[in-house]
Amino acid sequence: MDIIHCAPLLCVVVCIGMFLCTSCVDEFGDSTAVYIVTLKEPPSSTNYYAQLRQNTTSSRLATSGGLSIHKPRNISRKHGRYRSYIARVHDSLLKRVLKGEKYLKLYSYHFLINGFAVFVTEEQATKLSKRREVANVVMDFSVRTATTHTPQFLGLPQGAWSQDGGYESAGAEIVIGFVDTGIDPTHPSFADDLTDNPFPIPAHFSGICEVTPDFPSGSCNRKLVGARHFAASAITRGIFNASQDYASPFDVDGHGTHTASIAAGNHGIPVVVAGHHFGNASGMAPRSHIAVYKALYKSFGGFAADVVAGVDQAAEDGVDIISLSITPNRRPPGIATFFNPIDMALLSAVKAGIFVVQAAGNTGPAPKSMSSFSPWIFTVGAASHDRTYANSITLGNNVIIPGVGLAPGTYNGTKYKLIAAMHALKNGTHVSEDMYVSECQDSSNFDRDLIKGKLLICSYSIRFVLGLSTVKQASQIAKNLSAAGVIFYMDSFVLSFRLNPTPMRVPGIIISSPEDSKILLHYYNSSLEVNGLTKRISKFGAVGSISGGLKANYISTAPQIMYYSARGPDPEDSSVEDSDIMKPNLVAPGNFIWAAWSSVATDSVEFLGENFAMMSGTSMAAPHIAGLASLIKQKYPTLSPSAIASALSTTASLYDKTGGPIMAQRAYANPEQNRSPATPFDMGSGFVNATAALDPGLIFDSTENCGLYNSSIKGADLNLPSVTIAKLNQSRVVLRTVTNIAGPEFYRVGWTAPYGISLKVFPTRFSIDSGKKQELTIFFNATMNSSTASFGRIGLFGSAGHTINIPLSVIWKFSYYTTK
Repeated sequence: MDIIHCAPLLCVVVCIGMFLCTSCVDEFGDSTAVYIVTLKEPPSSTNYYAQLRQNTTSSRLATSGGLSIHKPRNISRKHGRYRSYIARVHDSLLKRVLKGEKYLKLYSYHFLINGFAVFVTEEQATKLSKRREVANVVMDFSVRTATTHTPQFLGLPQGAWSQDGGYESAGAEIVIGFVDTGIDPTHPSFADDLTDNPFPIPAHFSGICEVTPDFPSGSCNRKLVGARHFAASAITRGIFNASQDYASPFDVDGHGTHTASIAAGNHGIPVVVAGHHFGNASGMAPRSHIAVYKALYKSFGGFAADVVAGVDQAAEDGVDIISLSITPNRRPPGIATFFNPIDMALLSAVKAGIFVVQAAGNTGPAPKSMSSFSPWIFTVGAASHDRTYANSITLGNNVIIPGVGLAPGTYNGTKYKLIAAMHALKNGTHVSEDMYVSECQDSSNFDRDLIKGKLLICSYSIRFVLGLSTVKQASQIAKNLSAAGVIFYMDSFVLSFRLNPTPMRVPGIIISSPEDSKILLHYYNSSLEVNGLTKRISKFGAVGSISGGLKANYISTAPQIMYYSARGPDPEDSSVEDSDIMKPNLVAPGNFIWAAWSSVATDSVEFLGENFAMMSGTSMAAPHIAGLASLIKQKYPTLSPSAIASALSTTASLYDKTGGPIMAQRAYANPEQNRSPATPFDMGSGFVNATAALDPGLIFDSTENCGLYNSSIKGADLNLPSVTIAKLNQSRVVLRTVTNIAGPEFYRVGWTAPYGISLKVFPTRFSIDSGKKQELTIFFNATMNSSTASFGRIGLFGSAGHTINIPLSVIWKFSYYTTK
């Protein structure tokens, strides 16, 4: 039982099992809200984490022994006392400031930030903000959720995996924490007994597994080593329904299960959907461990207060990597995007040695659409990979219409007669009785004898987009009526809607273009023969054959930056001023990704009841990087988070499979026809190169910067593997320091200057021994006045084959040169 206390004790919120949770909103009135209060006193991790990481490193070198995966670390006893102390400090402050007033404390944060979430009025929040102990008070804000082939596309089997023993050891003993919608622990992607090679016990991890009726004892194992849920903010608002949202770590949405398996799902799990086999799935780091911190829910999304609680707990438990496939619903409140509570907690996580990866957001392709802001967070955009599933229908007039649908084709190319749903009604059935009859959702409307052996034509309307009608239902009805297959044409009111390939058990296709749908309907209508007397259709003359969309095709123009992937420049404040930080950091596969799916997931009705689903978004791209970071962490256990970020960034690819530049889709409508070469604001450093990232040669370590991201230095001065200058006032000198983590090597330096910029780099060549550092001085000089962003690159070319790419971007350029 979870109890959230408030003082004075006028309301107690209790969640038991699957029962509806009570809200305190009515008790306090409409003017109250959840606020996140951060104190100036440092969190417990400041003094604790040095000792923790020392123990972590030594534990990986020792044998795992018989330590229980839920046994706390010995040093956590002292830390537990400090946790209680901080909670008492928070309670004491609230009592002093709000003496005799109503309030409700939801969380005490202690590990990454010293603060608390509290349900108070605006006036009470103002009182708290005026206290000298308080650093910041921010109103809670809402957040939202933002593979069988991608290991091959990224070259893992012959590349990164082969360097360290193959998939059976890829990512071993690394724990990835997922703050998401939970997990389905019954999925084989998370089993720990599928091979004779048992998972080790991660000795440095001390998390626990909640036990609830829908997440029973035994749900966790040596693979899934921790699982909790956080919902206090949602409960307080009165929108949490435990019977619908599951007051447990169990994933009723599907998103969390999907992302966890992309990063660290088991290797070789058969992907069977709608009775069809689509290959075998694997995570990027199939031997890594998974810890789940559920803070988002199907019916309402989530809130920052709950996300911060999940992040805080993940760090305390000892995760090595945090994966966030979530973004704010809007830019966080406050003077700077970097100062929101989630980013502040993640800053402390990075300082504590945890690599943090976050989805860029799905609000592209507009500029400044980025939803992941801070330099300490590794932000990932979405790109395509080279596998596609094409489907088409060939009409009797030899016109071929493309479409989508993970469906079988008609037998051996045989052409079958076509019949529209509107023309297949039972006698006495009128459209007025069911205005949606053309969507094929009710079998009682149709005449089986008319439909038998024909391809049934149904309408794909806005109701399918809203989930009120489903392809699954229509194709099942077609099967029950003995149709040869089903064809969906796109209703003209569904404008610019992008369809994912949709599974069907019968031959079928969805024509995703309204224009192509008109071609189909014109052919069908012109082929009808109508009795002049009765006005009834006497002959259905249209025929067609469906090619089927079960076979994968491989294209050479991948990767491409997807139209929905959020773009830079990075906004630094609520006024959308440009930041001196390049975002995204990188792009990874995010489009049409097969991965595990929860057995009861309702996020996509077309995959309801399936074990796998094909999803698209930056949510799918981020866990690819989390898994690949696990491989780097395994090979280089002492690398800092910024060094891991550097290894991923400097080795990224700038080219597609043809050797041409990576292209970026520029429009939501017809994105394939609206493309141009990608810039760093589209793709950051480029497309991830998993194998090269394991041997980067040189790295940029941001711990050089005054203890990591000190507020006294500007963004362009951070030792990042990129340079962004939002406003170049005539000239600027920027320094970067590289560290050699490979053998001794000689490097040549070359560059391409951004348009309107004179650029020089010193030195132009250097030798560097293993473990040594080299400073680079970069001189920027504006040669024109311009408000248009321009881009360039610096390349470091090593004699041993290492190539380090440093993207450059300059937005505003002010030159004081004048002509007479």
